[in-house]
Amino acid sequence: MENRHVSHPDSSFDGGDLDCGSGLLLLIRRHIDPLAAGQTLEILSTDATVAVDLPAWCRMTGNDLLSLEKRSARQNSYLVRKGVPVERNAKAAAVKVEQAVANPVAKAMPDVPPLRPLSVMGMGSWPRPSWMLRAIHERMAGRMSEDEFQAIADDAVSQAVDAQLRAGVDVLTDGEQRRDSYASFVGGILENCQLIPLTDLLPYVSDPEKFEKELRALDIPAHEVRHPAVFGRIARIQPLTLHEFQYAKTLADKPVKIALPGPYLLTRTMWMECLSDRAYASREVLAEDIVRILREELADLLNAGVALVQFDEPVLSEVVFSRQKPGSGGRSFMCGALGEKKPIDEELAFARDLINAVVAGFPRERTAMHVCRGNWSSDESVALTGDYGALLPHFKQLDVGTFMLELATPRAGEIELLRELPDDRRIGVGVVNQKLEKIESVDEVFARAEAAIALFGPERVLLNPDCGFATFADNPLASSRVAEGKLRSIVAASTRLRDKYGV
Repeated sequence: MENRHVSHPDSSFDGGDLDCGSGLLLLIRRHIDPLAAGQTLEILSTDATVAVDLPAWCRMTGNDLLSLEKRSARQNSYLVRKGVPVERNAKAAAVKVEQAVANPVAKAMPDVPPLRPLSVMGMGSWPRPSWMLRAIHERMAGRMSEDEFQAIADDAVSQAVDAQLRAGVDVLTDGEQRRDSYASFVGGILENCQLIPLTDLLPYVSDPEKFEKELRALDIPAHEVRHPAVFGRIARIQPLTLHEFQYAKTLADKPVKIALPGPYLLTRTMWMECLSDRAYASREVLAEDIVRILREELADLLNAGVALVQFDEPVLSEVVFSRQKPGSGGRSFMCGALGEKKPIDEELAFARDLINAVVAGFPRERTAMHVCRGNWSSDESVALTGDYGALLPHFKQLDVGTFMLELATPRAGEIELLRELPDDRRIGVGVVNQKLEKIESVDEVFARAEAAIALFGPERVLLNPDCGFATFADNPLASSRVAEGKLRSIVAASTRLRDKYGV
């Protein structure tokens, strides 16, 4: 590293006496994101520890610390060259949609036909085309207008829906094409919340060296995974996903499902001590605002005619399996990995109460919860392993109408354990494994579905993959061809089963 700058910076800001652990990295992120790769940022700082911490951050993020100049006895000037693809932490611009009702349950819900038994649907996400990924990056970097982004996203959604229609599904999703991941996108919409890469969180963890090693072990670059960071009381100043439904419903006369990150997942991801506690006294207080926000969103979606709203709570399995069974897999969830955790029973009870608070008063048959064991890698050996036995007592106390569960992979254990679920709940049975390149045969899917029917009866069974095909936009687990082929196998098996059981 040089001790004098050899070129003028493309952008500059003064970080004052902030250190890397008290907000300087977030300011750096805000100023470096709009720059193109190769452009430079000057950071002025009077904090002595920056000289130690900034080089480590640059190494982790792939940026280059080019030089350091002494400007005065106290102030240093650091010149950093941007050397990685654009990070996406900017706020998403508002999408014009109907406003949420003041009282989420006060408005009468429209009549929506119940889902047919053995209905086939995706879990939520669909592989994005390369041009959609570029649009996500460009929009978040502030180099694409909202109107242009939405037009491109509409085309991507149309392609995802067309693939599902060709496969013959009963219930559509929009493929989550507008999101950079299934959950973190919320952090880019809520007021007083910012999306920051995992690499920027090193100053906030108790053992930065250990955490850095864990990040390097992941098969997704850490700078590609964003974590929501809360800097004030969060608020829903616009709907989160209503625009997704409003476009998807124009494409076909079929029911539409919308997936939302669940309240426990959001609480786990948003609560970080020494950061979130600047705005909230505890994570329980933060959870109250998250519940309120999700109730408002749920009301909007159901009032608009969404057939099924699914709350994704995959971290529930991490609560149980990563501590109860240490050999069941490593850190399998990058989102939620940093959040506070209490003893297992307390944590599951906390999650149960949050979920029930969100769905209270809404039509049970139009709500669902999804649980899996991690969907960031196609390597089955690194995902969590464990049956539903430890989760079942808590499932039985949940007020959702459908459990959308990972069941095709052997890691999920035996489906017979779920026999004790309440008789008035449906089970979305995972009958294909989205992690595998191989497209399951119709006979394989038929056998898995019939095993579920033997336990629950055909009226209570829905059919789906174990999880989404592209949970993280930059790391799809299946190609569009494979995803469509897997859905086609499920549809063919469902058709045979419907004929057999007369439903």
